[in-house]
Amino acid sequence: MEKTILLKNAGLLDEEANCILNQNVYVQEGKILKILPAAEDTESIHADETIDCSKYYVSPGLANLHTHTAMNIFKGIAEDVTADAWFNEMIWPYESKMTDEDIYVGTLMGIAEMINNGVTVFADHYFGEEQVLKAVKETGIRGDLAPTLFGMMPDFHERLAQVKAFIQEHRNDSDRISFHMGPHANYTCPSPTLKEIIDVAKELNLPIHLHVSEEDVQVEKAREETGLTPFGILYEAGGFDCKVLIGHGLWIEEEDLKYLRDDTWFAFCPKTYMKLASGKGGFFDYYKQLNYGFGTDGAASSNTLNPVEQARLFGLMGKYQERNSAAYTATEIWQHLMASHQAFSFGSGRLKEGAPADLVIWDLYQPDTFPFYSPISAILYSSNSQNVKYTMVAGEFLKYNGKLKIDTKTLMQEAVRLQKALLERGKGKAQVAY
Repeated sequence: MEKTILLKNAGLLDEEANCILNQNVYVQEGKILKILPAAEDTESIHADETIDCSKYYVSPGLANLHTHTAMNIFKGIAEDVTADAWFNEMIWPYESKMTDEDIYVGTLMGIAEMINNGVTVFADHYFGEEQVLKAVKETGIRGDLAPTLFGMMPDFHERLAQVKAFIQEHRNDSDRISFHMGPHANYTCPSPTLKEIIDVAKELNLPIHLHVSEEDVQVEKAREETGLTPFGILYEAGGFDCKVLIGHGLWIEEEDLKYLRDDTWFAFCPKTYMKLASGKGGFFDYYKQLNYGFGTDGAASSNTLNPVEQARLFGLMGKYQERNSAAYTATEIWQHLMASHQAFSFGSGRLKEGAPADLVIWDLYQPDTFPFYSPISAILYSSNSQNVKYTMVAGEFLKYNGKLKIDTKTLMQEAVRLQKALLERGKGKAQVAY
């Protein structure tokens, strides 16, 4: 039996933005065993370890709903360029010459950053899935993998068979691992190949995770070529017969709403849209009708992998654009930050007895957050990684008393070596175009 951990006399910040003080939380066998008011706890439950949380707040862990984790190796490589140049002149040419080691170390770096910021589960959309899986298993975080598929590639059918076999081989490896099928986007997966990928998802009873309507130019081009928006193309290919995780969806239109289902989720990544000047889009017009949470995209566009920062920017962008400072409340934003967990199959994101013990312990008695009047507002508008004192996944501490379990010193040394080699290799020839 795993040891029992008591988080004693904690303030609880639950998924509905309720704040409940002076609670004892018992963790055992990877789950929340009991939550009891501290004054009523008779200590009948033996705890092998007790952490005094009288000055801390405990919340569900954070979920990163859309990221390309290995791109941490490219952090800062493509700054102050247009979206066209970002894709076609910088990122895709560099990615064409990536090695397995680049992907593995980049993923480890990304996971370390996420754990440091309180992320307990993330949705990855990238290639080199063997290396991504290896990094997830080694670090103990929960990972949902969507191996990326480009439908216009000459080896598409070979790649599709490879991804299918990979998922079948590993889908039961761990209760911390899950999968989506990962077509890249409608503009890189022509309709026949998009449909093939979706058909495999249906065969394997898997959801799909892809980019949809990131930029207005994508929507315009799709409509010119097919008479449909990217959402319409996905619908015609049978995509909405599956549970769908939409990367971005910034330029959703009113006509697209009819395609969405209760199990369609949007991963909103506002820092990328600001960085690449993607425009306002339709998301802010229809967001109240959507299931959405927050992603970080890749570090080459968003630079950081902190969902709280993305949620913060979303709220501020909304207030600014609508010129309504009373809209986009901290409570509403927190609820959607927590709702991101619902796009996964892990059952995390809940402060409930029996729920997975995927938790963050926040220390708000720090210079950047103190004094505070609302702990949720302090987290959303003032916090950074130093406020994350502990990060726990399935009852296991991945960050303990402010220190990561991952050996970041060695990891950064490896990243420096790979960065040098990457620049020496230079750019290759990309086989896809934006």
